[in-house]
Amino acid sequence: MAYKKKTWMEKLSDKPGLPKVLTLKKTFPCYNAVHKMGAEAGDDVVLVNPSEVVALMKKVPKGKLITIVEICKTIAKQHKVQACCSLTTGIFIMTAANASAEHGSKLSIPYWRTLKADGSLNEKYPGGAAAQKKLLEPEGFTVEKKGKKFVVHQYERYVMKV
Repeated sequence: MAYKKKTWMEKLSDKPGLPKVLTLKKTFPCYNAVHKMGAEAGDDVVLVNPSEVVALMKKVPKGKLITIVEICKTIAKQHKVQACCSLTTGIFIMTAANASAEHGSKLSIPYWRTLKADGSLNEKYPGGAAAQKKLLEPEGFTVEKKGKKFVVHQYERYVMKV
């Protein structure tokens, strides 16, 4: 039997066994990023389903932005734990963006308003950072090139607290 590659929409479906709370260890792939957000080894960390990430992305209105850090902090607070795994959250953000491109306006996920932790655009979005820039600029955001990255100018001013 030939393997059929999953669509982005199929990859966006919730996973059995999630959400799941784990005790953070220094060996976790997300440890450094979660540690930068304030979590320590021994703290509880939640792995969530894509639907929780998408729900937050959908709340971001025109003129506002959100970062993976804000998404993780909000999810951690909702689950009453110290942190949220930024690795799986980042994968679900990218999956949501590609599923949205795959299915058009039916999903209505304004993924281009979700930035990386440092305010930079996401190369893993459909069309890369250049396409994200083209979606952000008509909404009034100024996007600057900094080294190899594109960054929203003064992005902190626009970050929505969920």
